[in-house]
Amino acid sequence: MTVTRFAPSPTGYLHIGGLRTALYSYLWARKNGGVFRLRIEDTDLERNSQEALNAIIEAFNWVGLSYDGEVEYQSKRTEIYKKYINQLLESGNAYKCYMSKEELDSLRAKQEAAKQTPRYDETWRPEDGKVLPQIPEGIEPVIRIKAPKTGEIRFVDGVKGDMKFDASFVDDFVIARSNGMPTYNFVVTIDDMLMEMTDVIRGDDHLSNTPKQIVIYNALGVKHPNFYHVPMINNPEGKKLSKRDGAMDVMDYKRLGYLPEALLNFLVRLGWSNKDQEIFSMKEMLELFDPKNINKSASAYNAEKLLWLNSEYIKTVSNDRLIEELKFFDLDLTNYSKKEEILNLAKQRANTLLELKKSIL
Repeated sequence: MTVTRFAPSPTGYLHIGGLRTALYSYLWARKNGGVFRLRIEDTDLERNSQEALNAIIEAFNWVGLSYDGEVEYQSKRTEIYKKYINQLLESGNAYKCYMSKEELDSLRAKQEAAKQTPRYDETWRPEDGKVLPQIPEGIEPVIRIKAPKTGEIRFVDGVKGDMKFDASFVDDFVIARSNGMPTYNFVVTIDDMLMEMTDVIRGDDHLSNTPKQIVIYNALGVKHPNFYHVPMINNPEGKKLSKRDGAMDVMDYKRLGYLPEALLNFLVRLGWSNKDQEIFSMKEMLELFDPKNINKSASAYNAEKLLWLNSEYIKTVSNDRLIEELKFFDLDLTNYSKKEEILNLAKQRANTLLELKKSIL
């Protein structure tokens, strides 16, 4: 069975890049009669925001992306993570490192001065015949994974193809901090393993995390899921999308008068296509979408295309639906005698629901 997930951090609003990732994951699970899960990666307690969490759920409800089961919260799974950290310690695939912050800072400074890539020097890594330093007083250890020192870390990416990283790309990275809290790459791996993810579709900004996660999968003796790393959405000039370009809160699109179907249609085409087709119903998306057909290159945000799509959806949805949508903008046509005639005329030239409202008043 196909199992996918969307796993945002509640540290800010849900933007369209995240929604596109969620949409791709949703479509692939639903197309295959599988399971789509929503997991909140909230272990960064200092940066988490209840307001951001509420915004994620609100956006999902607005666009109609239904998830299976309860929402999972990483902050409630700490004991599960500790169990697997202890398992790796007992198997010898992880170890305690007592290097102080000052020692780490000094090591990094020396490596940077020598124009070397900063990496842990394995002082506390256990090896046959190696004598470890005496455990210092007053230092709570971090837990490090015992990463491979030779060979390659390889996997097939469903979008990018064969990927290989020299073992030197991954050092003995920290999987649990000195306060006992596990780190991002560790908890993601444990969650994806226990939730039996078969396919992980995410932005290609996570590509560098994948070799680390594969090291953890291998240490646990577990097969990793299929990975699909989706290129970013850029602005028309090919640069990182800013809020001015469209990288705003998903719910801002509702406030600007966009229909959720139009936004989803717009997003599915930002990185995926089916010949020259531009307008897709949800039924067609489910029939046609395959993550293997996601473009390898970044997509360009096109505000005019979104406006055009929205205008097409406004023309084709029912007047009853438009009456309900316009209530959000404080216009209620329910008891207006000529509502059908007015809507039939006004919706032919409106790009947004706000424009529709203005043309009616």
